[in-house]
Amino acid sequence: MKKLMNSPETLVADGLDGLSAAHSNIVVMAPGRKYLRRREPSRAKVALISGGGSGHEPLHVGFVGRGMLDAACPGQIFSSPTPDQIVEAAQDLAGEAGALFIVKNYAGDRMNFEMAAEIATCRNETLLVDDDVSEEETSRGVGRRGVAGTMIVEKMLGAAAEAGADLATCLRLGAKVKLRTRSIGVALSYCTLPGESQRSFALGPDEMELGVGIHGEPGRRKVPFANADAIAEQLVDTIVGDLANPKSGEALLLINGFGGSPLIELYGMYNAARRSLEGRGVRVVRSLVGNFVTSLDMVGCSITVCLLDEELARLWDSPVHTAALRW
Repeated sequence: MKKLMNSPETLVADGLDGLSAAHSNIVVMAPGRKYLRRREPSRAKVALISGGGSGHEPLHVGFVGRGMLDAACPGQIFSSPTPDQIVEAAQDLAGEAGALFIVKNYAGDRMNFEMAAEIATCRNETLLVDDDVSEEETSRGVGRRGVAGTMIVEKMLGAAAEAGADLATCLRLGAKVKLRTRSIGVALSYCTLPGESQRSFALGPDEMELGVGIHGEPGRRKVPFANADAIAEQLVDTIVGDLANPKSGEALLLINGFGGSPLIELYGMYNAARRSLEGRGVRVVRSLVGNFVTSLDMVGCSITVCLLDEELARLWDSPVHTAALRW
C-alpha cells in the first residue's frame, strides 16, 4: 500500500514537525514532541488538555489554539500518549485556575490520563467523552467510545475557558454538552496501518460496518451496502432514539469524514441527514462538514448531533483560531 511517508517509524514525528512548522503562528511543539501547545498560552485561565493516538488528525493537535485546546498530547498511531506527556503539559500550562483533561473513552486513554491526574501537582479534573451510540461497545461493559463529539466538547469548553469560566463551571458545562451529543459512524472500508499491506479488517463488496469505531473496531453489525439516504436514515434514527427530548430544540449537525471519502460525498450525507432530522422535528441551525476525527484512510463517515440551547449556540459561535478550525 503506497503512503506519502519516509517510513512507518518516522511518520508521526514527520507529521507533527510539519504541522507545527506550518502553523507556527498558532502552536509550538514541546521538546521531545511530548505535546503541542498554544504559542501564546494564558495561564490565568483553565488549561484544556487533551490527546490520544495519532492517525485521527486533525483531532487533537489540529484543535490547539485560541478558543479551543491549550495543549494536545499525541501518541503513536492509534496509541495513547504516556502519562509523563500529559503531566508535563499540565505542569507547563496550568496556573491557579487548574487544568481540565478532556479524554475519549478508550481504555488506554482513560488509564494514562488517570495516572497523569494523580501525578500532576496542579489542580485538575477529568471529563470523559462517550458520545458513540454503538450498542456493541456498551454490551461489552467498557462503556461508549469517545468519537467525533469530542471536538464539539473541546470547542464549547474552549470558548467557556477563554471567557473565564472556572474549573467547576467547565466540568459542569462539559457534562451538559455530553448529555446533548450523540454520534455514530459507518465504514465502507477499513483503514490501512502504516507499513501494512492489508486493511485492518475485511468487508465484503456489498457490506458496510454500522457503528464502526475510529480505530476500525467493529460496531453494531455488518449490514448490506445502501445509498446515502438509507445510510443517513439508519444513523439518524439511532441517534434520535438515544437522545433525551430530541424535539425540544435546535441542533448542530456534524458530518465527519474518516479520511477516505471525498467532500462531495460528505456533503451529500449532510443533505440526507439534515432532511432526516428535520423530518423528525429536529431543526438544524448549525452545521459542520469535513474531516475532523479521522481514521487514517478509512472510507466512511460519522454523524454527530448536538442539541443546542442559547448557551451552547453562543459557545459554538464564539471565535476560534486553530490549525483545523477557525472563525
